[in-house]
Order: sequence, then structure tokens, then C-alpha cells
Amino acid sequence: MNNPTSDAYLATYLNEQTLAEKMIPEVGLMYREMGVILTVFGRKLMNSSTIDIIKAHRLGKHMVGEHIKLEATSKVLEVLKTMNLGVSRVDIGKLAYNYSKLDDGQSLEDYLNGAVDAANHGNISILDKPQDVVLYGFGRIGRILARLLIERTTAGNKLRLRAIVVRSKGDGDLEKRASLLRRDSIHGPFNGSITVDHENSAIIANGNYIKVIYAGKPEEIDYTEHGIENALIVDNTGVFKDEAALGRHLVPNGASKVLLTAPAKGEIKNIVYGVNHNDVELSDTIVCAASCTTNAITPVLKAMNDKYGIVNGHVETVHSYTNDQNLIDNYHSAERRGRSAPLNMVLTSTGAAKAVAKALPELSGKLTGNAIRVPTPNVSMAVIKLNLEKAPTSEEINDYIRDISLNSDLNEQIAYSSSTEVVSTDFVGTPEPGIFDSVATIAQDNSCVLYVWYDNEFGYSTQVLRVMRQMVGMHIPYVPA
Repeated sequence: MNNPTSDAYLATYLNEQTLAEKMIPEVGLMYREMGVILTVFGRKLMNSSTIDIIKAHRLGKHMVGEHIKLEATSKVLEVLKTMNLGVSRVDIGKLAYNYSKLDDGQSLEDYLNGAVDAANHGNISILDKPQDVVLYGFGRIGRILARLLIERTTAGNKLRLRAIVVRSKGDGDLEKRASLLRRDSIHGPFNGSITVDHENSAIIANGNYIKVIYAGKPEEIDYTEHGIENALIVDNTGVFKDEAALGRHLVPNGASKVLLTAPAKGEIKNIVYGVNHNDVELSDTIVCAASCTTNAITPVLKAMNDKYGIVNGHVETVHSYTNDQNLIDNYHSAERRGRSAPLNMVLTSTGAAKAVAKALPELSGKLTGNAIRVPTPNVSMAVIKLNLEKAPTSEEINDYIRDISLNSDLNEQIAYSSSTEVVSTDFVGTPEPGIFDSVATIAQDNSCVLYVWYDNEFGYSTQVLRVMRQMVGMHIPYVPA
């Protein structure tokens, strides 16, 4: 006996598949020819599979309390295709949801003409010419940045990965570097093709010609010899941390600016995009993108301080082990870090709590912090204990942070989770630097405990990329604002 309910569910899903399949070429065409990054509740659709697109739409249930249908976003997309859009990031999920809540009889075309005005400029690029980028170091962050830069290379998005700088490890080095970019145990295979040009010491990834420069120190390099000019050098080695050391990157011909992807020493600007990125000026030559933990907690702390006022607090980081630790017990200059990382929880220190004040000065002296390294390879958590000027309930905090994650300038920095079943691996590849776990929120009187997950590799790298754009004056309009 046929079950009509089952047939209806299957028919609905098959229709979703059909609509998602139709979206794929349209999303790609708009990105390549117009520079428009299409998203659904912050999840980019370019290079996504049919299932990825369907899953992105299901986020609506957690974000706005209802599923956003592909029929609705497909209609939005059809109208957007007819408009004179330029380089921009357009969230068709939010646009479809916002339009569904209107009761003024306005047509979709009229609504979108007003809603996407900031992107309706028709300019193919925000920059006049391509901006050369060099990755100094090619470790965990370096390779994820390479993937992000390669994936986003179009006529409109003019950040160009031109070279990576590494120390030679001998025969087979180039092939191994390419292999590490091609395959990743955590983030999966590279989305595209990679070949190696041994004669010219280069990696070609999805048409991007990336010179591999072997050097022991920055001063040995002349970037202009490789056709690289006015380059932004992204140091992801963690070796150079103060202004004098980072200034060495500016000695070579062809280099103009340097960005550090680790905590900096001294008075270098520590930037958490979304919080204090407007502090970056085009004249700045040395900038720091802070740490993964600082990027994860600062946006949430800013939101809480803005509404409830933070008297003081403590941040405990439960952090995945890193390459700085030992696989098995061996000598290490730092305390406890010599013990086997895959076998132990390791109590250590973190400067993230103090570093928050560099991006958010109003919290200076109000936070303490510590860290526990745990036997997982990626995705960490910050447990934030706060004493507040006001006394909100857990529900009030959750409703507030959910709204912030959707409708504020921090919507790219704070993701919102309401699932009771998620664990760390569920957040691998999350583009926001912090994911607020609403189920775990605790509030009592003027105190609260907040739990923030973060992909300490991928989520952080997306923040680094945003700071890179800020440094070179590449300001992409976001729709809806």
C-alpha cells in the first residue's frame, strides 16, 4: 500500500534537487563575470554541490526559525541576474526571508532594487588592478589561505596569490608542497586541479601560477625578479612577531606591506575584522590579524559589552593541539608542551584574553585567561565566564546573540548554533571565526557562562583574508547590509 506522505516528501526533495542543480551554473556565472558572491545565511554557494546548496537553505530553521525554500531564493536569483550588479556579497537567503515578511504588496523586483542598491554599481572590480599576494610560510594557515585565494580568483576579485616562500627541504620539496595543498586530512581534497612546473619552481592551481621561492630569510629575496610588484606579504610562520622583525619583509624589492597571522608584540595594530578593522589605514605597512582565539571571542565579547556591560570575566580555551607540540614525549622549551599531544590534555597559557583589549580597549584589564590543549586536531572552544552590569536570562542572551549573528555588522563573525547534538567535528570548515552555542548558555543573576566553538584553522583564515582586503582597500559591499 502506497504511503502518500512518503511520496510527497520524496517529490519535495526531488524538486529541491532540481532547483539547486539549476542554481549551480548561474551562481558560477555571476561570480566569474560579475564578481558577485552569492550566499544563503552566510554559506557561499560558489563551487557548492547540490546537497551543499540544500543544506545551506536548511540553516534558516536555526537562524530565523523557518526553512527558506529554494523556490523563494530561485526567484530572487532570477531577478538579480537581470540587474547591473558589481563586485559584492549577496545573501539570497536573507533577501528571500526579508521579502517574505513584507506586507505592503511590494513586488520582488521593486524590493530588490532597493535592497541591493549598494551592489548595483556595475563595476567589475573594487581595485583598479590585481593586488599581488605572497605567502611567507606554507603551514596550516598558509595552505588554507592559498585555497581561499585560489577559489576566489576572478576578473572581479583581484587578490592574486603570486608566490609562496619556504625553506627548501631538499629533493622532492616542490612535489610535496603541492601534495600538501592537494590533500588535507582535516579539510579534505583541494577543489580543483594542481600541477607542478619543476623547471620554473611553480605550482599551477586552477589556473593560478604560484611561484615557489626558496629562501632562508626575507632579505635574500627580490620579488621583482619574479614579476611581483607592490606585494602584500602574509607571514604565517609565527617567527617574526615585532615591528623590527616584521619590517624585514619590507626590505625586498616588490614588497610593500606585511600582515602577521599570529599575536604580535609591541604596538602593532591587532585587528579583529568586524570589531576594529576600520583602524586599518591604507598607509599602514605592518598589521597583525591577532590569533584564532582572539578572533573567536572578541566579537561575542563586544556584543555582550555593548548590551549588558562587562564588569570582568575569565576565558578558558579548550584548544586543539598544534604543530608546536610534540607527538610523543620529548624536549620542549615551553612548560608541559613536551608531553605527547595526542595522548594528553595539556594545561598551558594563552594571551588571547589580554589581546582582546588591543581590539576592544574598553575591556582592558577586565579579562583573565588560560588554555587547555586537548587531543583533537582542529576545532576549539572558548568557555567565557562573565560578570555583567545587568542581569539577563539565558533566553534573553540567546535571542540577542542570534539577532546579532543575523542583523548586525558582526554577522560574518558570529555564527549561531541551536542544536543539542553538535560536537567539534561538526564545525570543521565553518567560515565564521566563532560559533555561539546557545544550548549551553548559563545565566544566573549578573553572571553568565557562554560557550563559543571555533575552527581555529579555517574560521581564522577567513578573518585573515578579510584583513588582507582591508589593507589593500578592497571594500566589498554586503547585501543586505
